Amino acid sequence: MPSSVRHMLQRKPIEASAPCRLDAGGTWDIKALALPLEGIEPVTINIALSLRTRVILSAYKEGWVRISSDGFSRDESHPLASAPFNSTFGLFFAAISHFGLHGMDLRIKSDSPAKAALGGSSTALIALIKALSKLAGLLGKKTLSLREILHVGYHLEDGVSLGGCGIQDQAAAAYGGVNLWKWRYGDKGSPYQRVRLLDAGGQKEMSKHLLLAYSGRSHTSLRTNRSWINDFLSGETRNGWIEVNEVVKALAPAIKQRAWGEAARLLRDEMALRRKITPDALIPVTETLVTQAEKIGCGARFAGAGAGGSAWALGELDRIGRLRGIWETTLKSVKGASLLHCRIESVGVR
Repeated sequence: MPSSVRHMLQRKPIEASAPCRLDAGGTWDIKALALPLEGIEPVTINIALSLRTRVILSAYKEGWVRISSDGFSRDESHPLASAPFNSTFGLFFAAISHFGLHGMDLRIKSDSPAKAALGGSSTALIALIKALSKLAGLLGKKTLSLREILHVGYHLEDGVSLGGCGIQDQAAAAYGGVNLWKWRYGDKGSPYQRVRLLDAGGQKEMSKHLLLAYSGRSHTSLRTNRSWINDFLSGETRNGWIEVNEVVKALAPAIKQRAWGEAARLLRDEMALRRKITPDALIPVTETLVTQAEKIGCGARFAGAGAGGSAWALGELDRIGRLRGIWETTLKSVKGASLLHCRIESVGVR
């Protein structure tokens, strides 16, 4: 039976937040790729960022839920019983419905631009589930562990997207830090194994070797991912994806050893393969940014599914310093584009 939280939230709003992410080897976390080829040990590396997404739950009218977010001009308000799960905020209505709570207003605030390809919707979902778990606890119900938050978040998003969702965005949001994820959906105990690559000192050092830029153009990951999945399933790009996986496996020890020059070289190798198997991931401005980084010895790639969104670079300190000035000059002429100042975030959802 659904429960009202209106009076509880009138006394005190509930908040939670989680970090966005960068990645290498993304899309291998989708079951359609990872499960058939589990024998090659599919992997993804992701890097949590201090660009956090926050959710604030406050009181709203009985029986209803209202949702609004930075970067979106309109909010949505529906009775919980008839809230759509396929609208702009449908994923979040689905999460609230899962907990059976109503009488709330959900406000989403993010440090990163909307649809910047930094895992924003998944990050907001993990933060929301954490906040809803806090509410459930205040109602005397079971709260969720970190692993359970990730489990519910992944399956909700994968279900609402009709099977086109991976788990790496939610994983970075839940755990933070710099991690290698091994995808093993055939294991009934866990669909993943997490391998920490850097401690707090290593994360602080790596932050100095990173550069992140927003292209000024938003992206839609689901449509892009579906075309990549279809090309993989047909066999057209499968060998290229396998090569990407081998490169990302080699990238993990380079990051762990803090060998930034070698890591940059491997990122260039991944991008060379991505140009062949996912050419639609680059738009003119991100193509320019990646090329500029490669010309001075850094590695760079699009974030997430690309096709807009953000680009990021990794390299030796002197080269990243030079690249910062080059990217700043390039982005000045692009409406809405800018460098995004951030560091690696060691803390996941809270």
